[in-house]
Amino acid sequence: MPHGVAHQLIASHLVEGEMTPGEEIALRIDQTLTQDATGTLVMQELEAMDLDRVKTEVSVQYVDHNLLQADEKNAEDHAYLRSACRRFGLWYSKAGNGVSHPTHMQRFGKPGKTMIGSDSHTPACGSLGMLAIGVGGLEVALAITGKPLSIRMPEIWGVELTGELPPWCSAKDVVLEMLRRHGTKGGTNRIIEYHGPGLEKLTAMDRHVIANMGAELGATTTVFPADDEVRRFLAGEGREEDFTELLAEEGTEYDVTESIDLSQIEPLIAQPSSPGNVVPVSEVVGTPVGQVVIGSSANPGLRDFAIAARIVDGRQTHHGVSFDINPTSRPILADLTRWGGTTSLISAGARIHQSGCMGCIGMGQAPAPGTNSLRTFPRNFPGRSGGGADDKVWLCSPETAAASALRGEITDPRVLADELDLKWDGLNLPEPTVIPGMLEEPPPAEEAQHEELVKGPNISGLPEFDPFPDSFEVPVLLAVGDDISTDDISPAGAEALPFRSNIPELARFAFVRIDPDYPKNAEEIKDSTGHAIVGGANYGQGSSREHAAICPRYLGLRVVIAESFARIHWQNLANFGILALEFADAGDREKIAQGATLSFSDVHQQLQNGTEVTAQVDGQELTFRHSLSDRQVNMVLEGGLIRQLAEQQG
Repeated sequence: MPHGVAHQLIASHLVEGEMTPGEEIALRIDQTLTQDATGTLVMQELEAMDLDRVKTEVSVQYVDHNLLQADEKNAEDHAYLRSACRRFGLWYSKAGNGVSHPTHMQRFGKPGKTMIGSDSHTPACGSLGMLAIGVGGLEVALAITGKPLSIRMPEIWGVELTGELPPWCSAKDVVLEMLRRHGTKGGTNRIIEYHGPGLEKLTAMDRHVIANMGAELGATTTVFPADDEVRRFLAGEGREEDFTELLAEEGTEYDVTESIDLSQIEPLIAQPSSPGNVVPVSEVVGTPVGQVVIGSSANPGLRDFAIAARIVDGRQTHHGVSFDINPTSRPILADLTRWGGTTSLISAGARIHQSGCMGCIGMGQAPAPGTNSLRTFPRNFPGRSGGGADDKVWLCSPETAAASALRGEITDPRVLADELDLKWDGLNLPEPTVIPGMLEEPPPAEEAQHEELVKGPNISGLPEFDPFPDSFEVPVLLAVGDDISTDDISPAGAEALPFRSNIPELARFAFVRIDPDYPKNAEEIKDSTGHAIVGGANYGQGSSREHAAICPRYLGLRVVIAESFARIHWQNLANFGILALEFADAGDREKIAQGATLSFSDVHQQLQNGTEVTAQVDGQELTFRHSLSDRQVNMVLEGGLIRQLAEQQG
């Protein structure tokens, strides 16, 4: 049977299991990516595993999230990360080099390779014909030590692209069209594989935009073929020797099929406060705008900044608009400057920020209350921007963003182009700049053994957790709704993220957007009963940060019961010994209110003997389901993966 790109990638790295959707498989991992918001925990986990030297082909640690150094905490972490990279053998990318995903794609992306990253947007490297998957930090740590990645075999969702994008539309509109059709859960337990003649006009960076935001669809990852466009991209980066052609075989059949005629795409925009809340720009034109931000891993390429510069060139943005530019890397800023776009943007009223994630992770650029903020970012969950739970963040293309910045209201770029007689005649961009030595290569193994880890006072050790009890009674400390994100559970932003290496301090921020008293209430009972949380559908969507599991676990969380879980957070819960259960009957959700008491008996036997677990809820018996493999059941019962590994080594 002919196979597509995703199937070929999985088959060539399969270590265990059968490639049947839903079955657990294990994959050999070639590369890993960590960033500073999640990487400090990974390095602490490598310490706990007593790693001597990385076992992967390439592992890279990027500093791209926590760049606002209001005090010493972020600087402490950066020093620790660099010392850990030198000790364990990882490449190190210092602050200002750029956002991890496009920088990794430019410097290390390689067709045919597998990669996992402790960042949910790791699938961006699928643009080069890689199998790149976002996971929790603990799974990255294991891969660095040479262990395979265990996941459930996804369905392969083939999306055929035909036609060519019309003027003033771009790749962002393509992935927004997917979100308009399918919402934030449409890709759950699926790999999206794009194919078809429409790919010919999409550059590697265009594909990066689409692959990056496949995470917003809930997909395991997104893949593109490694074709002539990928060869051209790698040649421009001085790495043509890294190219290997990887195409879908003729006659490939997919588990799920879809088609998009690119010529029918129109400018789209995601309304507050979900990437899935997508409408045509034409339906919301005239909505006042107070902020426009261009950048992030979702629109990182030179053309994304250049098209904005072309639109505003020789004009002034609206005086009521804060126009912010977040360059995604040093080379891209250098290229934009050589081309002349930096001058055009500054002259039009833009503020140029440092290369990094910045406002995408809530590190600065928070919008004013009640102000509409248009961003080329991947996510607009409530509060993620740092502007509060009632922020009004919209997601759109650079074309729509720049047009709206000029008018001070949401503007269709096609209409603006007609009004200003803007011509769509190509951008004539320069060849990419390659900056030698931009990333620090790890020292030789002999030298690395003498490296001392640099730990400031804000870097704590990993908490130690006990085994999972067999019979216990816990109160429901929180009952929450659908689409709870990891930003809701463990907030990002300039206030909380500096404590990412200090779990006891970071735990003080857990769920405070939902219930400011949760940390205090959980702390009071963590050593006596512990507690449970009840949620709705798609619990734990968004970022891969394992802090959203480890902080509530530190505060005594034993069980989360929800209608459904986002993939990465579900795995993170198991990694840290938290039992994730789903309602066997969705109607039972209404039977468990905040403050209810859950009583479990013989949990070990129930988990080991089947997929159902029963509990008494204020005297009434309810049945729940779990989808843990035997491996994961043992991991939860032993108190999480780190404790399990320690027991095995001891």
